Amino acid sequence: MALSIAVADFQDAALLVFLQAHLDDIAPTAPRDSQHALDAVGLQDSGVRMWVAWDGPDLVGTVALARISGQHEELKSMRTDPRRRGQGIASMLLLHALNDARSGGVCRVSLETGSMDFFAPARAFYRKHGFTECGPFGSYVEDPNSTFMTLLIR
Repeated sequence: MALSIAVADFQDAALLVFLQAHLDDIAPTAPRDSQHALDAVGLQDSGVRMWVAWDGPDLVGTVALARISGQHEELKSMRTDPRRRGQGIASMLLLHALNDARSGGVCRVSLETGSMDFFAPARAFYRKHGFTECGPFGSYVEDPNSTFMTLLIR
């Protein structure tokens, strides 16, 4: 597996399909007002940076960082192709995003994920990488459908 990571190209149809699949996967897990994943338009906001993992011609994962404040960013759109899970792709993407955040002077990266069983593997993955549960951050409010996590990176 010769993976590469590149800045997202929103003109790429494969990326748009991948992002929509992410939204479709999580749609049944919580009420609409408890879903916080960004769509392709939201991911193109000036405060968001997104990367794509490629295995040759195959898009196998995504990750993004959204600015909350000067030294605080939110992890968004962390997804690995379901057929490729367990191969280290998510870890590679996460480390890439955290290194980018560090190099930009960010001290904290936080995330919101679901509290349901569907998201248990994601929560375990983030814990394995040092994230700990925290309260709501940014514009989030307490929500029984959400788990908030954070990591100090400096």
